[in-house]
Amino acid sequence: MRMTKEEYRQFTTKKLKSSKYRNVKTEVDGITFDSKAEAQRYSELKLLAAADEIIGFGLQPSFTLPGGIRYRPDFIVCSEDGTVWVEDVKGVETAGFKLKKKLWDEHYPWLELRVIKS
Repeated sequence: MRMTKEEYRQFTTKKLKSSKYRNVKTEVDGITFDSKAEAQRYSELKLLAAADEIIGFGLQPSFTLPGGIRYRPDFIVCSEDGTVWVEDVKGVETAGFKLKKKLWDEHYPWLELRVIKS
């Protein structure tokens, strides 16, 4: 059986490409997160802020690492006592992330990076 060009285009566009690490984009409060785990952590941080256990949090702050590498962890959080840290939700720690974490620890020793395992 032969397909026309139009049938082939429809066939190829209907296929959904699955994520390499099987994460599922999830929307909460009109914000699209890269994974269910990241969306879950966002919801947890909202509850912590509502309960006054943290002052607040922000989404995807941007940092520059040595070599001009841009790093965007998932959250920046400020606790009641004024402590600030960043969080990155990870299902899989890739080689690229491990390198960024090492550069982070060297370049930002005063700002803790917390890896939230999902």
